[in-house]
Amino acid sequence: REVAASFVVPGPAGVAVRDRLRVSDADAAVLTEVGVFLGSLAAGDLAERSRQGLGHDAASWAVRKRSLTGRSSARWAGSITKASHDQWALARRGQAAYMAWLRGQIVSIEARLARPLGAKADNRAGLVRGYASRGEWHAKSRRLQTLKARLAGMEADWAAGRVRVVRGGKRLANTRHHLAAAGLDEQAWRMRWQAERMFLAADGESGKRFGNETIRVTDTGRLSVKLPAPLAHLANAPHGRYVLDATVRFPHRGQEWRDRVTVNRAVAYRIHHDPARGRWYITASWQRAAAPVLPLQAALARGVVGVDMNDDHLAAWQLDGHGNPVGEPQHFFYDLTGTAQHRDAQIRHALTRLLHHTRHCGAAAIAIEDLDFSDGTSREKHGRNKRFRRLISRFPTAKLKARLVSMAAEQNIAVVAVDPAYTSRWGAQHWQKPLSTPARTISRHDAASIAVGRRALGHPIRRRTTPLPFHRSDGAGHRTAQARPEIRRREETRPHIPGPRTGCAPPGRGAKADDQGGHHRSGHPAEHGSWQQDSLPLSL
Repeated sequence: REVAASFVVPGPAGVAVRDRLRVSDADAAVLTEVGVFLGSLAAGDLAERSRQGLGHDAASWAVRKRSLTGRSSARWAGSITKASHDQWALARRGQAAYMAWLRGQIVSIEARLARPLGAKADNRAGLVRGYASRGEWHAKSRRLQTLKARLAGMEADWAAGRVRVVRGGKRLANTRHHLAAAGLDEQAWRMRWQAERMFLAADGESGKRFGNETIRVTDTGRLSVKLPAPLAHLANAPHGRYVLDATVRFPHRGQEWRDRVTVNRAVAYRIHHDPARGRWYITASWQRAAAPVLPLQAALARGVVGVDMNDDHLAAWQLDGHGNPVGEPQHFFYDLTGTAQHRDAQIRHALTRLLHHTRHCGAAAIAIEDLDFSDGTSREKHGRNKRFRRLISRFPTAKLKARLVSMAAEQNIAVVAVDPAYTSRWGAQHWQKPLSTPARTISRHDAASIAVGRRALGHPIRRRTTPLPFHRSDGAGHRTAQARPEIRRREETRPHIPGPRTGCAPPGRGAKADDQGGHHRSGHPAEHGSWQQDSLPLSL
């Protein structure tokens, strides 16, 4: 297929930082009560927004907001209604993605069902392989009907604007029926369910004091919350506010956050409780002006570091502007087993080392494959190899790219996305063996990183062959990159064929193959030698 052009990935348009709140028991009780109360209002508003479906407009939004204002406050009502609308829009995007996946699965299964049993794939003719047995064919035909029924239901929901959302998460809701397998009791599950359904989030507003009137954090780290009207009796400060004993300092990007709140620029806050660890956290987020995208040639002026993503490590190699590998290959390992927090920390640690290596090399860009494994768990695409499907499905492609773009922007390093087509195959074919030495073994992943970097630089992945010799005889030698032995007319030593070197007639046949001794040719008896007069006989 045609290889897509490389491009520089735009930088992030938002920032989010988190800090732990070391709250007292009294502060935890107040936050829990406020969060549970606002969570109940958010659940009702989300249900109302879902019932409106496609008929929602600005007037109905105003009606919902007025209804919530009397039970909380105007700012809390605005935050709740906006969160409900965002949740509905997210569910709609999920519906669209799921319908696209269903259609792709249906097309794949129908194409394979139409092929004979055991038929092999023909990529040139565009034919997929057939199913191996009659039993598998029958099972897939039943699955095809199931997928079509799901697609019909999803299309009906899409047309009606109906979404299905579980506040607190569908996975946690299903865990209620499998507490023993999850290692939880009912009380522990109830605490997690309550924590996930709490609502303690407020959008910022520029021009207001410290950028947020609902959840306010001063430049000194003092945190206060505007209480809803029914809970105003819990206030310990004027104007119905509750000031926490805990302070906020934001170790990461704290100076950037402090610069915003000092000039009263908008900052959104979210307070979250983790019952499993017994901790409270606050997350601050804000938007910033998108940095201009660096031109591709300017980003690659000082070379690039090609990166090949794998399930357990990143293989990286520095390339100069001409596409030549410089130095030694680098490996940055990570472990994707364990909890989500552990996997996220492993990815961040590997990317940090990659960025430090890039700065040490002097390069200003990182080339990475633009991978998409959204359909990696499909048996229709990757067959029965469950191990391989699990391998590619756990690739952290989306999270890794998002993390890399965000972290590279802080280091002024550009990220170049390249087409992943044939990078591993051509890299192993053209770069793995030439770069391997008795003291250094080059892996397939190292060679793929060179292929990724060369594609970002605009150079071909395949190595250039030696120019043709100045003449065609065997004494001039042969080109270094020869074809495989099974290729016809490959470059090799020409075999000795007996008979006349005419190339147009077999030996002893044809007009040019008559009496070779009658021609004045080198090595034949009819050739005239140098003239020499015989000496006179002495007997005369």
